[in-house]
Amino acid sequence: MKSLGTYLRWDTAVGILLIAVFLAGTSSTDGFASTGNLSAALNDTAEIALIALPMTLLVVAGQVDLSVASMLGLSSALAGSLWDAGYAFELIVPLCLLAGAAGGLLNGWLVTRVGLPPLAVTIGTLTLYRGLASVVLGDKAVAGFPDDYARWAAATETVPGTFVPYPIALFAVLAVLAAVLLHMTGFGRSLYAIGAQEEAARFAGIRVRRVKLALFVVSGLMASFAGIVYTLRYGSARADNGLGLELVVIASVLLGGVDFNGGKGTLGGAVAGVLLIGLLNNLLTLNDVANEIRVIVTGLLLIASVLTPRAVSAVAERRNRRLAATP
Repeated sequence: MKSLGTYLRWDTAVGILLIAVFLAGTSSTDGFASTGNLSAALNDTAEIALIALPMTLLVVAGQVDLSVASMLGLSSALAGSLWDAGYAFELIVPLCLLAGAAGGLLNGWLVTRVGLPPLAVTIGTLTLYRGLASVVLGDKAVAGFPDDYARWAAATETVPGTFVPYPIALFAVLAVLAAVLLHMTGFGRSLYAIGAQEEAARFAGIRVRRVKLALFVVSGLMASFAGIVYTLRYGSARADNGLGLELVVIASVLLGGVDFNGGKGTLGGAVAGVLLIGLLNNLLTLNDVANEIRVIVTGLLLIASVLTPRAVSAVAERRNRRLAATP
């Protein structure tokens, strides 16, 4: 007899859980399923969702970038400082993106050329980029950004005829492109190969260093763009914007079934993980659950997303050994 795991993959289970949470929220909380609330809930996940796309590719390749939230804060601080100095916002955006790409390039260079582990490198640059944000803007907040851009990032402005905010619509387009890249191209297959066995991938002719460097650059670039979205959405540039957001991003990706050791996972699962955490946070907020409890829930989901697949695999492996030993 086949086990449930034969029919139900982890990312599929997360999708089912996402539907269950939505139905539970609809039946238990007034206003949860309203278009206004769903629009706000989606928009609250915009930065997490955007950063989760390159993070998924990184983790599939056996890498990780913990500096993304600090890069978000640095991008926000840089945007605020330049706006305060009188620069046009059309010039500020590419400058912030350039800073993000440079930060990602530094991460990638330290990992691929110096040979340092990505966890250690990005913990270090997490502190570095947050410190640079404080140097750039100090402890002040800058507001008054152009209304046209601010409305684009707000939940009140949606794609005509839908309740989908523009940042989420952009995320949806990028998610489709990332899914095609990961699951339907040779580049995507190379990421799985690197994550599963880096040395074997190198012997197979994959340019491992170049691929990992590109992933870190894209991660930094997307984190800086998320910083611009975050700044416009809240209407305030601060050095501490996005503090701690990297843990929510990692939790979302791992919850979606992407293996932290690399080589396994799907883009669809990661998207489902992002939406699940976003809906849960929204549901808890509507029920007046304290922020500290919401943080605890995110932490528990992170632990569960790491332990549960391993526990299921261990049980299945033990069962297979027992069946193989049965005469």
